Amino acid sequence: MNEKEYDNLLRIKTAGTLELLNQSPHYNRYEATPYEALDALFKEYEIGRSDGFVDFGCGKARVSFYVHHRFQASVTGIEMNGQLYQDAIENLVKYRRKNKRQGGAISFDRCFAETYKIASSENRFYFFNPFSIEIFMTVIGNIMSSVECNARPVDVILYYPTNDYVQFMENQTPFELLKEVQVERLNENDENERFLVYRLCGS
Repeated sequence: MNEKEYDNLLRIKTAGTLELLNQSPHYNRYEATPYEALDALFKEYEIGRSDGFVDFGCGKARVSFYVHHRFQASVTGIEMNGQLYQDAIENLVKYRRKNKRQGGAISFDRCFAETYKIASSENRFYFFNPFSIEIFMTVIGNIMSSVECNARPVDVILYYPTNDYVQFMENQTPFELLKEVQVERLNENDENERFLVYRLCGS
């Protein structure tokens, strides 16, 4: 399916980009993860119904709805921009009308990522370069603190990873690379069209 067909299936509108004018330079513009890329990732990486998935910088929440629809896991989208948060809520209303079957909860919080309190049930964390390395480092620190309080394996999923993110994960954290998934058609012209999945095994 193409982008429009996927949006229609989920009854949501997530296309386009949005420059976050007059916002902190630490936060990047909104751009949705291509459905083609999500299909590639989840052919090789599974999420269980009992997992708690957090989409940082969720924007209009394409990834959140995709994961909830496909895996019926509990999903939380985190978004600090008021317009994008409202778009996500409007999409949620339409999505719930279409998807009434049982599954995990899906919700959205409007807050800064670095202030979000990680729940003990959350163990899958998704990032598509939503903010600066400084904020990313703080969020990863929050995830690690949560694991110290409630031991469990957690995964960090990076799409189109920047060198700063990768170097931090590999050189300054105990996370280990679990899987790399290339988006084949897109990767032919851009080697950054890939996912990196890092795992921290809580003891």
